[in-house]
Amino acid sequence: MKACLSVLFCCIGAFIFAQQKVSGFILDEQNIPLSKVLVINISSNGNVYSDISGRFTIEANLDDEIRFVREGFYRSQIHVSEENFKTSINILLKRSEILIPEVKIEYQLTGDIKKDSKHLDDSRKVASLKSSMESYMKSPMTEVMPKNTIPKSFGGHDFNAGQVNVLGVIAGAIGLAKKATKPKITKPNFYETQNFLQRIKNEVDLSFLEKYGMDEEQVDKFLVYAEKIKMLSKRYRKDFKQGAIYYELRAAFAEYQKINKLSD
Repeated sequence: MKACLSVLFCCIGAFIFAQQKVSGFILDEQNIPLSKVLVINISSNGNVYSDISGRFTIEANLDDEIRFVREGFYRSQIHVSEENFKTSINILLKRSEILIPEVKIEYQLTGDIKKDSKHLDDSRKVASLKSSMESYMKSPMTEVMPKNTIPKSFGGHDFNAGQVNVLGVIAGAIGLAKKATKPKITKPNFYETQNFLQRIKNEVDLSFLEKYGMDEEQVDKFLVYAEKIKMLSKRYRKDFKQGAIYYELRAAFAEYQKINKLSD
């Protein structure tokens, strides 16, 4: 009887140990809760997403490795300790840098012909050189160019002669198959563009706009701006890549923020 009870208690203890959970909140550098963060238990391969308040709860054992992943942020991770089972933990994710395309400032005309011509026209020496080079490139060749080949008597045996390049054929077939299955990029009509922008609002994380106090009308205005300069519907409405669209929006907002003088 004692042996049965011991086995029973061991089973119950193992079940309770396996059901331990780690919970907490995920925040950015401004202490804003982050939703849709993927929380992965590397040891058990379990995963959950943080909710709108940044809260998460995931099953784990002692010393399990848990990672926190979201696009636009540096990855973070922890190793579970006894303390993590007793108290809620806060995870801080740092935003990754977004490269803003270099903007070339064009020369503004002053109305002074002498001054403007220095910026718009090539110097006489440069113009003369360009003219001479253009004439040379267009003129027919007068000398016979030597052929850069090795005489057959000095060349080795060509073991590929008469053979079919199987790998080349397979690679070509794969390339044609990918090209055939990839959606063709076409210009959208008005209704396709509106449906695409609505899908962005439904499926892409636009929480980075919240800290600027933008209401729904202002968000719509920004999306129209991003659509105009990035041609998002033309490029992504048939192949909706959520991560790529998110980065395109962040890049567009960097310029939009400067133009409209927005501050967080």
